[in-house]
Amino acid sequence: MTDHAAAALELLPVPGLPEFRPGDDLAGAIAQAAPWLRDGDVLVVTSKILSKVEGRLVRVPADLEERDRIRREHVDAESVRVLARKMRTLITENKLGIVQAASGVDASNVAGDEIALLPVDPDGSAASLRRALKGLLGVEIAVVVTDTMGRAWRIGQTDAAIGASGIRVLHDYAGSVDEHGNELAVTMVAIADEIAAAADLVKGKLGAVPVAVLRGFEVVDDGSTARDLTRPTEEDLFRLGTEEALAQGRAEAVLMRRSVRFYSSEPVDLAVLKRAVGAALTAPAPHHTKPLRFVLVREKRAELLRAMREQWTADLRGDGFTEEQIARRLRRGDLLVEAPEIVVPFLVRDGSHAYPDPRRSEAEKTMFTVAGGAAVQGLLVALAAEGLGSCWVSSTIFCADVVRSVLGVPQDWEPLGAVAVGHPTEPLTPREPLEGLIEL
Repeated sequence: MTDHAAAALELLPVPGLPEFRPGDDLAGAIAQAAPWLRDGDVLVVTSKILSKVEGRLVRVPADLEERDRIRREHVDAESVRVLARKMRTLITENKLGIVQAASGVDASNVAGDEIALLPVDPDGSAASLRRALKGLLGVEIAVVVTDTMGRAWRIGQTDAAIGASGIRVLHDYAGSVDEHGNELAVTMVAIADEIAAAADLVKGKLGAVPVAVLRGFEVVDDGSTARDLTRPTEEDLFRLGTEEALAQGRAEAVLMRRSVRFYSSEPVDLAVLKRAVGAALTAPAPHHTKPLRFVLVREKRAELLRAMREQWTADLRGDGFTEEQIARRLRRGDLLVEAPEIVVPFLVRDGSHAYPDPRRSEAEKTMFTVAGGAAVQGLLVALAAEGLGSCWVSSTIFCADVVRSVLGVPQDWEPLGAVAVGHPTEPLTPREPLEGLIEL
């Protein structure tokens, strides 16, 4: 594969262009100002003049507060989603798929009573301008439409391509070998963005030169457009600002929890499991007590599951189930056999209050049980937040004496089921929240 770099380049400003207004003949004005255009040139056009001639201007009142309100309305209307906020700065993805400040809505280089929106279709605008100039001057050129943007991790703005026609916008070096014999794996150069940034060195922001020409670059028309420069959301590692990512995490944390029954063979990191348990233990508890104990069952796991199965089998036979019915019921417990890890939560009522009457004694018992359920749910949510799947099953509650005997824990420890833990075979996705609030 050839290199994308040229031996030498020229950057030529196109001065003498008028102040454009809606409906003006942009191609005619450029042809008059730059009759010297020739085949292979790259015409670099600031998007603002396209916004003007295409009527993408919005009148705003002189009152600053009202002007700001109208601007915000148009920012919202042009955006698809908000990625980050920082005081008055709003980073959005606009309808073109471009991530930039304020959806590209801009009040610079327009009249004081106007704001400008980006062209509706910059790629289409570039193609139309290219065709019109070919008709006027008979030249085969490429066109790049630019807009100013900030960059993640870097201070300052630079021009980038938001529209393109007649030029390969990306140069992929994957599979090429450098002069040291190293194969390039992921190097892909954004040619259109490099051209946009270079052209701004002769266009500037204050000199009323919105158009420049790059000469000497080998133009290849592969049919690509500036849309091809937009990274798909699913591949974007930095698609949200910090505050927005935290807000999404808070909103989705509980909704990520679901009963996962199938796990991969990947081992569970003990440090991650300890973090999840630590988070679960922050659940509210009665009387400033610590009523939950989470036991990771490893050495005695096979013995525990065998003893529980024997107890369950005996119970089902006592209920009159057939052997076939019992086998079907027992298969439900295979989850605990196959899960990479099992955690058994125990409720310990240390610190509970004693009451002389059954009503309050039962309420005290319920209060501790609810606290235990809150901690178990906290564990399940914390595991989901760590990317781990889990499934709570009630089995140990129905054979508490067996569990205490096999694990050798005190008699006042009350098992609250068991939690299977592992890496899910399918990615965790947030569920839709349910309606359930009753107003009285």
